Amino acid sequence: MDHEMKLAVLIDAENISNKYIDVILSEANNLGDVIYKRIYGNWTTPQMASWRSTILDNAIQPVQQYSNTTRKNSSDSALIIDTMDLLYQSHLDGFCIVSSDSDFTRLASRLRESQKYVLGMGESKTPRSFISACNKFLYLDVLLEEAEENESEEAKPVSTPDTAVAAQPYVLAHEKTPGKDFLTIKQALIKLTEENSDDNGWIFSGTLGNLLSKQFSDFDVRNFGYKKFVPFIESLKLFDVNTITDDKNKTVKHNYFRLKSQTSYRPARSSHPYHKNYR
Repeated sequence: MDHEMKLAVLIDAENISNKYIDVILSEANNLGDVIYKRIYGNWTTPQMASWRSTILDNAIQPVQQYSNTTRKNSSDSALIIDTMDLLYQSHLDGFCIVSSDSDFTRLASRLRESQKYVLGMGESKTPRSFISACNKFLYLDVLLEEAEENESEEAKPVSTPDTAVAAQPYVLAHEKTPGKDFLTIKQALIKLTEENSDDNGWIFSGTLGNLLSKQFSDFDVRNFGYKKFVPFIESLKLFDVNTITDDKNKTVKHNYFRLKSQTSYRPARSSHPYHKNYR
């Protein structure tokens, strides 16, 4: 997309804690320009009081929705109706739906049918159906823990770099959802490389990352304790790595991966779109 993605952030306050607000807005702002920020709940109930200062501090528009009957979450319906209104009345490129509730599965699917990008955010307890319906899904509890660990480490000297061995125990302690299961991701990377590499076994890192994200909407290297895709792949010890420096911009590097079982052959520059004109 040539222009900055225009987004709406829609938060189910009755299902999400206010402690995640910094993570939510940070991830949304990284994705594009947040045009709408709305939050849904019954603000007359005591349990919603914790959200009030957060809403003011972050200029989020609260939407009041009374519960018409007991044990029914009418805020879900309000969020869905507002989302469909925004779909037809605005020129948004994407929607960020923040909830751990499977009730938004059909909504996410409908948005994608209209060729809108859907970023889902919720806790690790989020049902698989909603996760799979999104283009991308982020685990708020994982991201918050990472943010808190980074804050606590700021005053400490740097020790050793991230390693897959250090990251695995944390991941394996959680529910085995595919995007957080170390073995599942490793197997998928091998299969995707075998099926999509060039005749010499090489695949561009960006291509491999995109294919993996399409297969597992909840895959994120931060699930495994990493900040970037390439160091995570290198840590697996499954691939040979070839890094090509851009001819026109020496600060830009393009990384290619090849399974170690393949014969050694360096990829041609023309195998990457950025290099096809650099002859």
